[in-house]
Amino acid sequence: MKTSLALSRRTWLSRLAATVLLGALPLAVHAADPLKIGLILPLTGPFASTGKQIEAAVRLYIAKNGDTVAGRKVELIVRDDTGLAPETTKRIAQEMVVQDKVTVLAGFGLTPLALAAAPVATEAKVPMIVMAAATAMIPTRSPFIVRTGFTLPQVTGPIAEWAAKNKIKRVVTMVTDYGPGLDAEKAFHAVFKANGGEIVEAIRTPLRNPDYAPFLMRARDAKPEALFVFVPSGEGLSVMKQFDDRGLKKSGIRMIGTGDVTDDDLLESMGAPAVGVVTSFHYSAAHESPENKAYVEGMMKANNGMRPNFHSVGGYDGMHVIYEAVKKAGPGATGEQLVEAMKGLKWVSPRGPMSIDPATRQAVQNVYLREVKMVGGKPWNVEFDKFENVKDPGN
Repeated sequence: MKTSLALSRRTWLSRLAATVLLGALPLAVHAADPLKIGLILPLTGPFASTGKQIEAAVRLYIAKNGDTVAGRKVELIVRDDTGLAPETTKRIAQEMVVQDKVTVLAGFGLTPLALAAAPVATEAKVPMIVMAAATAMIPTRSPFIVRTGFTLPQVTGPIAEWAAKNKIKRVVTMVTDYGPGLDAEKAFHAVFKANGGEIVEAIRTPLRNPDYAPFLMRARDAKPEALFVFVPSGEGLSVMKQFDDRGLKKSGIRMIGTGDVTDDDLLESMGAPAVGVVTSFHYSAAHESPENKAYVEGMMKANNGMRPNFHSVGGYDGMHVIYEAVKKAGPGATGEQLVEAMKGLKWVSPRGPMSIDPATRQAVQNVYLREVKMVGGKPWNVEFDKFENVKDPGN
């Protein structure tokens, strides 16, 4: 009888051990799966510089920090959405989720593209790291969106405040007519007027194939003291050239704006006409810190001398957020657990100290006032003041 009971007990324990082992196997297999990051970027078309900068920064982060995190091999899957068709971005996101089985979606060069992919992230419960698109409301479209770039209201307020306090009282605003531009226009008008300034005229330019000349002529005819400009990354060179060609600078009109217009990626090509332009932004390649010095050197060395721009740090810090979340939540974490691990993260970026607001999933960071100056025979966005720990003002 005792022998029979002992055998029964041993049999039960053996079965229990087998059940526990079998239950652990899926977790072990899942933990060993590659960490697949689906990077969707405009690599061709008018906004290709955005994609080029982000991809370069993402690859630099992997090179510096290793291609394994928490025991999972990092696998980067890069697709070009051309930056022009939201339906293309959505289709690519769906393919990455269903066919490639990505762990994280990332990239997103422009607002319409990020908005198109948001429902895919929600349905699949996959974290979506917005590295570039800058309309403030984007994270509200999915609980799985985390922003590592910036918002236009976040970086616009400081230049409006500076202008009003530096004897600029009459301004024409010129913004690209889509989400970020409308955000920038609204934020500039509100802050500038609150500080006693006057908006002489509000001009909006088309997103696709813009010819800035007629809009700049309207601005010149309005005779403001300054022209506030927002254009997407890649468009600053055209604006700067026509601003100079149409004689606005010679007529005494100052150009001010957000840092998109003096994009570090294009600034050398702008040359002398850009000198004196004052902008507010969250990043400059000239930012003085050991982290940024190493970052700029790394980017230039790996990319034939390419100067990193603001979109690049959105990509670099996006990778940091992904790596740290996987370390914190564990290699077998679900999408929900990864997003939770991203909330509240704090670190020192090449741009300076930053964090992810746990309530809104927006980036919190310093915003710097910069003036384009010639340094060593080349134009740079030289910082001269800062606003610390700036949140998106709507959140």
